[in-house]
Amino acid sequence: MNLTLQTTSDGSYTFFSSEFQEPFHALRGAREEAQEKFIIPCALAEKAQQQSHLKLLDICYGLGYNTAAALETIWKWHPRCHVDLIALESDEKVLQATIRHHLLREWSSPLPDLLTTLAQHCDCHDSYLNAKLLIGDARQTIQQVIQQGFIADAIFLDPFSPPHCPQLWSLEFLGLVAHCLHPQGKLATYSCAAAVRSAFSLAGLHYTSTMGMNRRSTVASWEKLSLPLSPLEKEHQQTRAAIPYRDPSLQDSAEIILQRRQQEQLSSNLESTSQWRRRWQQKHLNQGS
Repeated sequence: MNLTLQTTSDGSYTFFSSEFQEPFHALRGAREEAQEKFIIPCALAEKAQQQSHLKLLDICYGLGYNTAAALETIWKWHPRCHVDLIALESDEKVLQATIRHHLLREWSSPLPDLLTTLAQHCDCHDSYLNAKLLIGDARQTIQQVIQQGFIADAIFLDPFSPPHCPQLWSLEFLGLVAHCLHPQGKLATYSCAAAVRSAFSLAGLHYTSTMGMNRRSTVASWEKLSLPLSPLEKEHQQTRAAIPYRDPSLQDSAEIILQRRQQEQLSSNLESTSQWRRRWQQKHLNQGS
């Protein structure tokens, strides 16, 4: 993966991936994104004040910003809170580039040292941190997490976008991710795609929208969430856009997964998203006239 260093609007740095043709973080602010789209929706400040032991699962660890923001928040509110962390990452080059560019130094001590150790050795043990980094295809490494019986209080789901990385947004993969979520835990992701939300529902999770950086994202849990979806969002879930990505063998390429979904959409009786959008716009034009 070829990586190009970029500055984001809050002064923090990210990489642009030539393979996926996307940056690792929102250019409006990499550090801000970690807080608003992952840490706040997972209610980690509140959990840290209530619990002395927390478990985190960071899927698509990347530069480590979501983990860094989580640990910084937890230890701010409960300096002696013990954290067990499992992080999944496919490309060691990202970890090496993060260290080479000293990007972890933006975080408060002792995070730069702890996360550098984790990136270099895939393992880090400290007084209040027990962390492991599993390198490989997350579709396989998530199965190791399940085999270990690891149940997370917070899960950060942060792959590249569904059109570019559908294999980590499939119904089958998200079903495995759900196995790792504590009954009172929260799963946060930046995506609000209808297909992703359908997969959460089919896995048995409840979900709703959160607002991070003035854009919708998603939080999911086993428990019903207090904030309801808007009528617009509910209707969107009844269109072809909500047909999930499918990867039955957990081994298919992105191209095959995309083609499979496209074929399912073409044969579906559901309303197309473009038709629904035109109908919705017309409905509200009529109401306003």
